[in-house]
Amino acid sequence: QVQLVESGGGLVQAGGSLRISCAASGNIFGLNTMGWYRQAPGKQRDLVAMITNGGTTNYADSVRGRFTISRDNAKNTVYLQMNSLKPEDTAVYYCKYRRLVSGNDYWGQGTQVTVSS
Repeated sequence: QVQLVESGGGLVQAGGSLRISCAASGNIFGLNTMGWYRQAPGKQRDLVAMITNGGTTNYADSVRGRFTISRDNAKNTVYLQMNSLKPEDTAVYYCKYRRLVSGNDYWGQGTQVTVSS
């Protein structure tokens, strides 16, 4: 099992910045990816950004150039730096850990990010 604990969400004005974090614990081993997804009310959960344990990243088009994902493998923690935030970025942000060999996914409980106009 893998446990994920997110932190750092909150309320910010449009144009502002916020950093959210996700700390993983438990059976952390092998090739894996960690990523951030978000879900706004009434919408599906979509990928925001992901990063492999080798550092390869992938971003949704809507956030590329504004958001930066990074990870500290020694701390088993992934970060999402969000700049130039827009009201449409408002959502619950979920952290996901995927163990590549088995394909098992683990999710955090989510952290609310609200961007006011």
